[in-house]
Amino acid sequence: MSTPLKIAVLAGDGIGPEVMTEAIKTLGRVAALDCFDYQLSECLVGGAAIDAVGKALPPETLTKCEASDAILFGSVGGPRWESLPPNEQPERAALLPLRKHFHLFANLRPALCLPELTASSPLRPDLVEGGFEILCIRELTGGLYFGQPKGRREEEGEIVAVDTMVYRKSEIERIVRLAFEIARSRKKQLVSVDKANVLENSLLWRSTVYEIAAEYDDISLLHLLVDNAAMQVIRSPKNFDVIVTENLFGDILSDELAILTGSIGMLPSASLGVGKHGDYRFGLYEPSGGSAPDIAGKGVANPIAQILSMALMLRYSFGRDQAAARVEEAVRIAIKEGFRTRDIYAEATRLVSTKEMGDAIRANM
Repeated sequence: MSTPLKIAVLAGDGIGPEVMTEAIKTLGRVAALDCFDYQLSECLVGGAAIDAVGKALPPETLTKCEASDAILFGSVGGPRWESLPPNEQPERAALLPLRKHFHLFANLRPALCLPELTASSPLRPDLVEGGFEILCIRELTGGLYFGQPKGRREEEGEIVAVDTMVYRKSEIERIVRLAFEIARSRKKQLVSVDKANVLENSLLWRSTVYEIAAEYDDISLLHLLVDNAAMQVIRSPKNFDVIVTENLFGDILSDELAILTGSIGMLPSASLGVGKHGDYRFGLYEPSGGSAPDIAGKGVANPIAQILSMALMLRYSFGRDQAAARVEEAVRIAIKEGFRTRDIYAEATRLVSTKEMGDAIRANM
């Protein structure tokens, strides 16, 4: 066995513990098949942590995350904690501080629509026939969400709100270079999205992309304005493979892509930081959906997003591409065999529970 993979497990609230159980079982199965060892540090986070120790991100949890090589995150939040002040609510007081603390600058959101699930997509059948897979790479620590000055003030007798979009060239370079590297490992196609006809930030973004593109002459590069990109992914989703963009645009486009697949319960995500083991990066891996408190404890949640998030962790934080591909292929086979949780159920398929879907995936590994 090699050096154990050190993983902090933050299951969180709502359906988080249920789907995390299936992801950890699947990790155990693929570890046995691919002969690697791992160590788990289970940590409190979110509403569960507030209830237990009074803070959404306890110091002990942060310490365990710092001692790990990756974070496998479930979900946080729910109506139970909505009466708390905004800065103390699970979403804002746990997930955002983790991203900031670990400098997680790159958010990867795969939008996967399998051929067997195209009927769930809101798009016309001819647009999604055969399925599609688009990876949206969003810069996560700069731009309008973090730029200063920010706040409210009074001018000439009325309230004015100010948000500032700021990007350093170095911030653009690191996200764009990562996007080119990932594009090189896929179909060698990259779409860069900006608003260069209006924003000074986007002019710097586009010129920086051009500079870095000179180092990747094997990659086909296309620039799109964000409004055009939002239309084109609906018009021709199968024409896209990898998209890279800044924080605000990526926030919006990744959610648009998610709904095109038909169910957010299928979609994982990765938030990556700087390299820790050569080319492999510290990362936080979580489903794209939320805690879904309305179905928590009923055993009906779709565990696939959490399981695929675990697969992304194996690929990007530990360089175990074969193990990641094994998990991803097992998911595809389970769907092809007709196993469906409630969110993706259709006639002539087999409705299964959270655990049964996990069992079906592991049976195909």
